[in-house]
Amino acid sequence: MSFQTFEDPAGGGDHAARLQALRDVMRDQDLSAIIVPRADVHQGEYVAEADARLAWLTGFTGSAGFAIATLDRAGVFVDGRYRVQVRGQIDLRHFTPVDWPETRPSGWLREALPQGGRVGFDPWLHTRREIETMETALQGSSIALIALEGNPVDAIWPDRPAPPVGAARIHPTELAGETSAQKRSWLAAELKAAGQAAALLTLPDSISWLLNIRGSDLPKNPVVQSFAVLSDSGHLALFADSAKFDDDLRAHLGNEVSILPHDALSAALIDLEGPVRLDPGSAPEAAFRILDDAGTDVMRGPDPAILPKARKNAAELAGMRAAHHRDGIAMVRLLAWLDAQDPASLTEIDVVRRLEDLRRDAGILDISFDTIMGAGPNGAIVHYRVTEMTNRRLSGGELLLIDSGGQYADGTTDITRTVALGQVRPDAVQPFTAVLRGMIALSRAKFPKGVAGAHLDALARQFLWQQGLDFDHGTGHGVGAALCVHEGPVRISRASDMALESGMILSNEPGYYREGSFGIRIENLIVVAEADAEPGRQMLGFQTLTLCPIDRRLIDRAAFSANEVAWLDDYHAWVRQELRDHLDPAEQAWLDAATAPLA
Repeated sequence: MSFQTFEDPAGGGDHAARLQALRDVMRDQDLSAIIVPRADVHQGEYVAEADARLAWLTGFTGSAGFAIATLDRAGVFVDGRYRVQVRGQIDLRHFTPVDWPETRPSGWLREALPQGGRVGFDPWLHTRREIETMETALQGSSIALIALEGNPVDAIWPDRPAPPVGAARIHPTELAGETSAQKRSWLAAELKAAGQAAALLTLPDSISWLLNIRGSDLPKNPVVQSFAVLSDSGHLALFADSAKFDDDLRAHLGNEVSILPHDALSAALIDLEGPVRLDPGSAPEAAFRILDDAGTDVMRGPDPAILPKARKNAAELAGMRAAHHRDGIAMVRLLAWLDAQDPASLTEIDVVRRLEDLRRDAGILDISFDTIMGAGPNGAIVHYRVTEMTNRRLSGGELLLIDSGGQYADGTTDITRTVALGQVRPDAVQPFTAVLRGMIALSRAKFPKGVAGAHLDALARQFLWQQGLDFDHGTGHGVGAALCVHEGPVRISRASDMALESGMILSNEPGYYREGSFGIRIENLIVVAEADAEPGRQMLGFQTLTLCPIDRRLIDRAAFSANEVAWLDDYHAWVRQELRDHLDPAEQAWLDAATAPLA
């Protein structure tokens, strides 16, 4: 098991010296700039230590962002989730935070290189869509994007960790709901019907889902780092380190799955007969270039597994419900324990460790991401990660934001609760109530088939907007079934045009953050399901998976409508009914009080 550590995830180091070494490489290769993304060859949100190039170079450890270095400046591009965090992690004498996407890399480069120049990039770390978008935006600037043979950061990283070789394991059919052979058969039929001879799969969670396997290459994300080529016959070539697979797993994969070395991928792509499906939004630019150079016909299309994976079947939904039940017990035990303590006797790390112990008791395999345990002003850092250096002692009168989750054999959880520590601070009640009303509005939503996340996002923000408030992250992300806690392609955000479908699981997590003071976020996981409708019309709605009380002490009852009171009371009654018998008497008494009807 690999649980949370509390060291500086950037690992320290002389980032100014590293930047200078990178500039020496630029001079040697006649480059005006180099792009350093927070990405690996699979374009995943989470990267192994060997691929944490952005953190090694700059000190910034957020899960999204990139840097662009020229010979005289270096920008670290981050979105609204990380604008507080980045200023505390990078050396502001040498790196400059850049608000992204408000400032596009093309615009920044045009300003930094007004006479034109050569901008180097690693084609394995960028998708074709990224590169095409940037090339289009740079037209007329005399700035050229140069695909590099080797990664320039790797060339100056003397003690770069080795790539992970975590053991893979079987994900049982009773949890997956279908065999790998069944999945490969109907995906292959889809390729054949589209006139495609093969598809390149580059996303490890898609491959792990398709083969009914799970891995341990990345902490907290049970995927097998690999590439795969699926043919229209159903045969699959898996490109991964063979040391990950024991005899039982090889037998599970069967004769229609061939395991080949990771470094055999390029040669295999050259030999492929087309047309080959590649997803321009997730496949690396390098793969397109290899096929283009070989003269192979490429047909653009989505990863064939990505939508089937997002539509959870009955077995996957049953596993997710069971995991949330056990996780809810752990969360209630934590909150009951926390309310019984003197806040000043605890630190953020103390509470993280207590929660991990309780989840171990519930059967956790790992946490699903580093726990966000933000006390007071740390709660205003959207993706705060506590370290020994930042560890804050709790204090009465503050808020504590707890965003956490678990990886169970049968499901993945993600839950956020914001709780009052002792006396409620009056200035937190109004925004807390607005956040909760938005979360309830989205939970209660009913909508026609074809509606996308962008259409629903405003429901969660409406009460904040009425007060002139907002939050700088999406309202919801997709969640995997015993897979990655952040799963594409579905989201609830202003930027998502993907229609929601039955079986999709998303987070529902509006928030509010007052820098230097407190943060508020309330999150449940919800699943899209058929809803009642008039004859001839098809409607969808949401069912809630998460089981845990919401802090009633922070609610302005007068602001709630009758429907909102009814929803919260019904939700709390369900939580109490599901969890009460699994708690000891003191925990039961706490739960009874925490889920009492809203007076």
